[in-house]
Amino acid sequence: MRVLILVSLIISAPVSAKTYDLPATPQTVAWGHYDATDKPVLTIRSGDTVIVHTLLTSSPARLEKAGVAPQDVEPALRAVFDGVPAASRGPGGHILTGPIAIEGAEPGDTLEVRIRKIDLAIPYAYNAFGYGAGFLTDDFPYSRIKIVPLDKTRMMAAFAPGIAVPLHPFFGSMGVAPPLAFGRYDSAPPSINGGNMDDKALVAGTTLFLPVHATGALFQVGDGHAAQGNGEVDITALETSLVGTLEFVLHKGVKAPYPRAETPDAYIAMGFDDDLSNATRKALRNMLDFLVSVKGMSRDDAYMLMSVAGDVEITELVDRNKGVHVVLKKALFQVQCSTPRWGRRRVRRDSRHALPRRAAAQGWSSQGAVQAAACWRATGLSGARGIDRSLAVCRRPAGSARWRVPRRFSSSDQMERRLDPHLRK
Repeated sequence: MRVLILVSLIISAPVSAKTYDLPATPQTVAWGHYDATDKPVLTIRSGDTVIVHTLLTSSPARLEKAGVAPQDVEPALRAVFDGVPAASRGPGGHILTGPIAIEGAEPGDTLEVRIRKIDLAIPYAYNAFGYGAGFLTDDFPYSRIKIVPLDKTRMMAAFAPGIAVPLHPFFGSMGVAPPLAFGRYDSAPPSINGGNMDDKALVAGTTLFLPVHATGALFQVGDGHAAQGNGEVDITALETSLVGTLEFVLHKGVKAPYPRAETPDAYIAMGFDDDLSNATRKALRNMLDFLVSVKGMSRDDAYMLMSVAGDVEITELVDRNKGVHVVLKKALFQVQCSTPRWGRRRVRRDSRHALPRRAAAQGWSSQGAVQAAACWRATGLSGARGIDRSLAVCRRPAGSARWRVPRRFSSSDQMERRLDPHLRK
């Protein structure tokens, strides 16, 4: 049974928002699984921030054999390997910090995880492959591990002589507990709870949205990567230990069908499946659902937009469930562009039929509605808002023989000359 340890409260600025520090110890890690029956090691409220310490997924003995000096192996990693009983390990191999419970979280809610900061915890990473894992396993029927120095100042990895890899640290595994029926779910294949998504876009500044499947949500994080390519083809990235500053926001009653993310400039929808084609379909459908439910688009337009402006990318190929994500730039929804002339004519034809009905609903007489229609055609306004503006600017003041003059006309005489041909129709 997992024992709660004392987690230090390091900041408690506003009462409603606190910051906690959660170390990685034998009592605060989940080894190789996500499980709705696990007890939380920390309980927080929506709006709180947690500084989470995580450990790389390798043993001290293996790291030393690969060339890491014994004094450079983290004491916390030794403590976890020595202190977590075999019965608490598996079925996967990731060492995940958590679970963290969020007060009030229940199935049907959405947990928003704001990734505020990610720091390197150690000055090295490893990359490794072995037979039976990796996308080209038959081409490499043996095992190899490589220790790669990390330069925190330059944020570069010295991969080999003359080869430097830029560092963009992120957590390969971030997820919540799956539904109770999943039992102790393997940490390797990503699923509806998130987990081992290995999405290199989840760097600092990105926000992750996860559907809640269990009371408290039970968030876990780990599998730190200093850098990774899309696909993670040999089954590992630059595996390292990281420290993440994560802010948690609970959205009550907002049901997310699937994990998704937002970077400062893009929306990301995800799909996971053993079949790469099915994973792609899931990612596309999840983006389509987002565009319809959040952006208010029709399904047809959403499908078309994904085809003309979306990027479908492979996230990873090696975690049993393959990962695919669809990316749409936020700038697509911020650019203001004029409607083509043929488009304006179509909009105005549609509005023409709605205007008399809107005028009647506002108490206009039938003759007044005709006059309003004439005014509307003269002002050039279109759409529902254009109709209402037309009715407002074209209504004659009580007792007046003349029209109220919109700004686009210099005088009431000019306006009436413009209106005369329409009134005679």
